[in-house]
Amino acid sequence: MRIRSLTGEDYVALYDIWARAELPFRPQGRDAEARVRREMTQGTAVFLGAEEAGQLIGVVLGTHDGRKGWINRLAVLPEYRKRGIGRDLVAAVESRLHALGIHIITCLIEGGNDASKRFFESLGYIGHPDITYYSKRSSPDW
Repeated sequence: MRIRSLTGEDYVALYDIWARAELPFRPQGRDAEARVRREMTQGTAVFLGAEEAGQLIGVVLGTHDGRKGWINRLAVLPEYRKRGIGRDLVAAVESRLHALGIHIITCLIEGGNDASKRFFESLGYIGHPDITYYSKRSSPDW
């Protein structure tokens, strides 16, 4: 297995992994192909993929605002889980963000996703029950 940067040419495989991993995403909005391709070139996102035998089997998106990084959209195909691929992807995105001078890395996990909470806790991430997340969206697809 190797981890590499994703390009716009990987969008169909990226979309397929999100769908097969049952990751909630918004292909008509923030996760639309044109938007993802644009994010890949803006310098504030790190798209990485785990590849085995030429097939993309896992993906992660890291973003930053210049001072804090975010891990988003970590997904591994179900048949490749429990092999350390998610851990390797997180380590790779952390390394890329650290190289950009980002030393606070966070992730948002939906309330009922206990498996992801346990996974990130096992990597040293700390939950903050005193923080409430708010968002304002221009549409439900964003």
